[in-house]
Amino acid sequence: MGLDEVVITRAIVERFFEKLSGCLELDVAVVGAGPSGLVAAQRLAHAGRKVAVFERKLSVGGGMWGGGMLFNEIVVQDEAKRILDEAGVRSKPYREAGYHTADSIEAVSVLTSRAVQAGAVVFNAVTVEDVVMRPERVTGLVITWTAVEMAGLHVDPLAVRTRFVIDTTGHDTEVVKVVHRKVPGRLLTPSGNIDGEKSMWSDEAEKLTLENTREVFPGLYVAGMAANAVFGGPRMGPIFGGMLLSGDKVAGEILERLKAES
Repeated sequence: MGLDEVVITRAIVERFFEKLSGCLELDVAVVGAGPSGLVAAQRLAHAGRKVAVFERKLSVGGGMWGGGMLFNEIVVQDEAKRILDEAGVRSKPYREAGYHTADSIEAVSVLTSRAVQAGAVVFNAVTVEDVVMRPERVTGLVITWTAVEMAGLHVDPLAVRTRFVIDTTGHDTEVVKVVHRKVPGRLLTPSGNIDGEKSMWSDEAEKLTLENTREVFPGLYVAGMAANAVFGGPRMGPIFGGMLLSGDKVAGEILERLKAES
């Protein structure tokens, strides 16, 4: 029996819309499929929570793919090696104590696979253009195809309801910027605003990434580089331990909130 192009098309359309329809109401929506977002999604899904990841680009992994300046190796410190070990990503100790390296392609591939196999659903090429808000709380996301946004087409978006949102969009802090634009001065930062990332200081940035991983507006958390960009921490460069640990931390905090609210 020969292949039928219409059957192939129907299979893709039906299966995709099964996925999309199943993710219109979530426990947690993760915006940005970088390392912190993937780690958070995996842990939340593994705990039985309904999780979807929305990534505006066609590829996932954020800046981790490129390592440092397209040298596709990453560095993590001792504390973060645990996250790689638990995922099954191979790493090697460097000659300087406390540093470990890993292949960035393997790291992204394995973290993505672990998140999806745990039950998280990844939607790539989807842009979050707005949030759904009720008095004093973010309750959902407004999504559209990235291609529609890039083309500047006047097409109405769709909405997803979620109990919590995690902004892991890195330097761009896309979701937090939307909230700040709509309700200026109301963020849970010292200034009430987006304080902006500072210049590179790896040691300080790695510590502050974890410290700044927290709720920034009711229902909205920040993790990874987005946490430092919102709270005014420095950038860290191609060391990814803080991002991995940040994803683990935000998942743990939200799991506690979900448990308390159920």
